[in-house]
Order: sequence, then structure tokens, then C-alpha cells
Amino acid sequence: MAILIASTMLGGNAPAADLALPADNPFARPSPLPYQFPPFDRIRDSDFGPAYAAGMAMQCAEITAIAGSPEPPSFENTIVALERSGQVLTRVKRVFENLAVSNSDPVILKLEDELAPKLAAHADAIHFDATLFGRIEALYRARAQLPLDAESRQLLLRYHVEFVRAGARLGAADKAQLSRLNQELAALTTRFRQNVLKAGADAAIVVDDIAQLDGLSSAQIDAAAAAARSRGFEGRWLIALDNTTTQPLLAQLRYRALRERLYRASVTRARDGACDNTRIIARIVKLRAERAHLLGYPSHAAYVLEDQDAHDSDAAERLLRQIGASALQSARRDAAELQRLIVARATAEHRPSFTLQPWDWPYYAEQLRRQRFDYDSEQVKDYFELSRVLQDGVFYVAHELYGLSFKQRSDLPVYHADVRVFEVLDADGSPLALFLADYYARANKQGGAWMDNFVGQSRLLGMKPVVINNLNLTKPAPGEPTLLSFDEVRGLFHEFGHALHGMLSNVEYPLLSGTNVPNDFVEYPSQFNEMWAREPAVVAHFARHWQNGAPLPPGLLRTIIASRNFDEGYRTSEYVQAALIDLAWHELSAAQTPDAGRVAAFDDMALEARGLAFASVPPRYHSTYFLHIFAGNYSAGYYAYLWSEILARDTGAWLHAHGGLNRANGATLRAKILSRGHSEDVQRLFEEFYGGPPDIAPLLEYRGLN
Repeated sequence: MAILIASTMLGGNAPAADLALPADNPFARPSPLPYQFPPFDRIRDSDFGPAYAAGMAMQCAEITAIAGSPEPPSFENTIVALERSGQVLTRVKRVFENLAVSNSDPVILKLEDELAPKLAAHADAIHFDATLFGRIEALYRARAQLPLDAESRQLLLRYHVEFVRAGARLGAADKAQLSRLNQELAALTTRFRQNVLKAGADAAIVVDDIAQLDGLSSAQIDAAAAAARSRGFEGRWLIALDNTTTQPLLAQLRYRALRERLYRASVTRARDGACDNTRIIARIVKLRAERAHLLGYPSHAAYVLEDQDAHDSDAAERLLRQIGASALQSARRDAAELQRLIVARATAEHRPSFTLQPWDWPYYAEQLRRQRFDYDSEQVKDYFELSRVLQDGVFYVAHELYGLSFKQRSDLPVYHADVRVFEVLDADGSPLALFLADYYARANKQGGAWMDNFVGQSRLLGMKPVVINNLNLTKPAPGEPTLLSFDEVRGLFHEFGHALHGMLSNVEYPLLSGTNVPNDFVEYPSQFNEMWAREPAVVAHFARHWQNGAPLPPGLLRTIIASRNFDEGYRTSEYVQAALIDLAWHELSAAQTPDAGRVAAFDDMALEARGLAFASVPPRYHSTYFLHIFAGNYSAGYYAYLWSEILARDTGAWLHAHGGLNRANGATLRAKILSRGHSEDVQRLFEEFYGGPPDIAPLLEYRGLN
């Protein structure tokens, strides 16, 4: 049986179209569950294709009705109508895109391949509609005379910017060429991401001899055995790859040959074979440069950064070089000290020494950390049990600052047994949002950590947010606790900062909601929220030994922070290197882009040219598995983390100057930043909150680089 779905009424017109969709398709109507939570127990892979087809067809009909309206263009019948359009497509996209990265299967991956160019063509068809753009242009030119509030003016501005940047002013031939470029890019970036997922799974290290795992805890060894069994390697141990170049276990493994094996598996991912990304990278970079030229820009970086807070690549690169020079100087000093430690250990143990290599740095840095600070980062994990950190740390801060409370809900269906759902209540007890926590790694889950929405906040559409955080923690053996490193605790707070940005959003229009802000601003709330992971009063609330409940000694927290600053040169350098590689790729013109054979060497060449190459410190991501820039939304934008961190550390300094963790400060931050989305120019939002332009000094102090 099929039902007829009448599309949204647009500006008083008749329904744009009636579209047949099977009545049992879960995307046919808004979910009946609280907050329009996706009905995962009803969603099947076979539902996605029909829902996508219906959603695109319905939005096309809606756009035709808007563009063809006999009424003169008005804000309501054009801009607001655009905001109301495409709701079926939005529903299916949010679920599908989340599952494609967190719980994929062969059917989803195949459909993702097929859909990518179709969705790109669909977006182009909207942006290239000359009649529709004519209505937007007319409203934009008359904006000073329109009786609009500030948020509505911003929405009109953003639509105009979006259409112009998408090529609405191009001629017919150029539009056709741009559409071809966009479709091919969509297919290539999808294939890049899928290659990284498969290459990472294929490159996992299988260990035959348990002696090689010397240095790991018994819980880690048990988890490696369980991971091996799940992949069919009975009686062996499996080390899965983390998303970054430097693998966390390098800090613990005493067996140097296994460290080297693990490191090389990491850096050679997707470099050749069935998952070779080198040809894909060469093509992506060339097509992006061609697209930028078609749109009137000298490079993809120039195109991207025009609409970011930084505005141009010179500003971004100046910041990276300024911080990078200090970080590299610190890293070189640390490298010399690590080399002395290697020689001293070799002499004491009557064996030959060796030259420090990238696979040695984490291990000997940990040894030096223990020697200098009397601090074992593995033993500190006993104080950071996941549920306690979440409840008594992350949620505690959200309550103390913003008045939020969290109630776990087991009545809502989830897509995987690891996922937990919490209802978020505001200070007055009113329902605010749903928060999903998906924290464990899986073979079919993209590496790294991220936040996304299943439902975005909008007063216009009457929608409250449904937000998810994803991490990739190693799942312990049954009955064992999930113990976090200090960096993983920081990551938990970081991603929840993004979640707060989505959950506390309070705007009218979907396009301006929550995290729909420039990349070099979107990382600001998340990086600010990280500060609570090292705030003594907050740490005292959540850092308890998982067995006996003993609190983390205050002196140990000071040691942890001091020891992090000790290795900050390495961490900052690896980040800056990756960000500069990103800019180097995207500052090229189409004529300058290398062929596939030169892709593998490009990273080193780019860093050498900028004076920031250092063999002992590899970039956080090499190009072949750099998901942020070749499969995510951070092309020519990976610098954003550092740019945003300046704002975050300024905010931390502001809070400390105004009494720290209290409801008044939270109310100010919520009212001026977190609730505002992109309803105002983000630079103005920050300056109105902070009282002036950003200051880099708190960042340097926080990182110990001053």
C-alpha cells in the first residue's frame, strides 16, 4: 500500500506536489517518537533509496513552486519557503549520513557511492535556477527597505552568499561545467572516505606472540584478544589503527620492532593497492582548483576562506607559522633530550643505541615524563572511568554553567547496542534536547571523534535538537571498566562542547541553527569546553579511582598538566604540519597540481618549503588518510582548530576573571554565543561577548609556549 504525501504549503500556494511513497517507509512522515527521534527499529537499508528519490523529487517540486509563484518575491514566499522545503530529504540524509560513518555496511556504502553525484546534481539544480535566484537577488538588493529583524536579515544574506558562491551568476555553459565538477568531486570524496575506512581496517596489526605486547596492561591485552577473535584471529591479538598518524599504544609498547610495524602501518594507509587514495587526491585537488577558477578565485583556498572568519589564507598561514615556529623549537629541544635518554638507557643495558625515530618518540617521551614528573599516564587512567567522567564531569559542568540535567532513556530504539540516549532538560525542567553517546570503536565505524545532528533545532519548524557524539574508544573485555587517558577525557569534553552548541541553539531558521557556522568558529565552543577537563574543581568532582573511589590527588593533576606542556612542542607541531599541508594543497592552481605519482612526496615537500619539516615529528595526518580535508568539510580549513582555540582560551580567561564555573557566566555565554548559531556575523558575536578582538596570549600560556 502507498500513501500520498502532500508537500509543504509554500507561501499560500497549492501543494507543490503529491508524491507516492510506501506507507511503511519510516521517512514518509516525521517520526512519531519524542523529539522526532529516528525510529531505528523500523529503518532498513532498503528504505533509504526510495526515501532519497522521493525527498529530492519533492524538493524539486517545492522549488518549482517557489520560483514560479505569480506573487512578487517576499521574504515569506521565497526565503522562508526555501527554509521549509526539503524536509523529507533532510530526514533521510541526517540518518543515512550518520550511519554511513558510524555503523556502515556494504549496502549503505554502495548506496552512498550511487547517491553522492545525484545529491550534488540536485543541489546544483536548485542553485542554478535562474528564476529562483532572481527572486533572491531582488530581495537582497531591497534588503534595506524590508521590515526584517536581525536574524531574518542574516538569513537573507546567507542565502544570497550561498547561491552566488554556488555559481548562480554563471552562464549556462559554465553552470554545466560546474555541475560536472561537483558531481565528480562528490563521488571522489565519498570513495576517499570509504578507502580510508577499509584501509584502516585492513592495516590493523595482528600479533602472534604475546611477549611483543609487553608494556600493555592486562585489560588492554584482553581487549586486543577479543578484537582478534571478532575478526577471526583466534589465539592472537589485534591492534586496530587510530585515525591519526601517531598511534596511542606507541607510548606503551616496549618491543621496538612492533612499534615500527604499527607506525608504518599507520603512515602507509591508503597509499597503494585496492584502497589507493593517491590518484583520488590528485584528481580532487585539480577539480577543486578548476572549480575555484570557474567561480573567479585563484585557488580553492581563496574560495573557501573568503567565507570564513580568517577571510584569506595569508591570515591562516601567518597564525600557523607563528605558533609552528615556537612549537618546532620546543620539539627540537625535546628531541635532543629524548636522544640522550635513549643513549643513557642503551649504555646502562649494555646494548647499542639508535637514532630517535617517529615510532620511538611517544615511548621515550612517556619514559621521560615518568622520570621527570614521577607520573605514569597509564596508572592515571584508573581515575578516569568513562561513565563517571561523563556523569560527574561533562554533565556536571553543563549543569553548573547552564542548569542542564540529563536523564538516560532506554525506551528509544538505537542503531547499535553501544549507543546511549539521554534526555536533556533545561534549568526550569522543560525538555530541551536528546543526546546520543556512541563512544566505542567498531570495524564499520569511521575513526576519530565528531558531533552531528539527527534533528536540528528550529523554531520555524518546531524542532528540538537530537545530537550525537562519536568517539572511538577501545571497548574493554566484558565486565571490565572503560578507563580513559587524559587525552581521551579531553576529547570527551571537546565533543560535548560541539553538542552544547547544537543543543543550546535557539534560532528561528534551520540554515542558521547550532553548528551551522564557519569552520574557524565551530571549533570555538568545543575547544572552550575542553578547559574543564583540567579545571581542579571539576576534576575533583569526577576523577575517582574506579575500584576504591579514592580521589585523584590534587598534586597529580598539576603534574598531568605540567607533563602535557612538557610534550606540547610535539603535539602542536604535528597539528600545525597537517594544517599547512592542507593549505599547501589548496593554494595550488589547476596547472600546479601534481600527478598521482607525486602525491606521496607532497607532504614532506610542502613542509620543507615552509621550514617546518622535522623527521622525528610526523604530521597528525598524512594526505592519504586526511579525512578532514579530502572527505570532510575542512578542505583549506584544518587551521580552524588553532584559530578557534584563540577564542576558546580568551573565553577561559574571561570566565576565570568573572568567577569561573557559575550559572551567571553560563547564562552570558549561552545568550551571546551558544544559542545564537549563525544568526549574526560570528566575529561580531565574539567581540560583543568578549568586549574586544581576540588576544593570542591566553592560548600561548595554556599550551606552555609563551
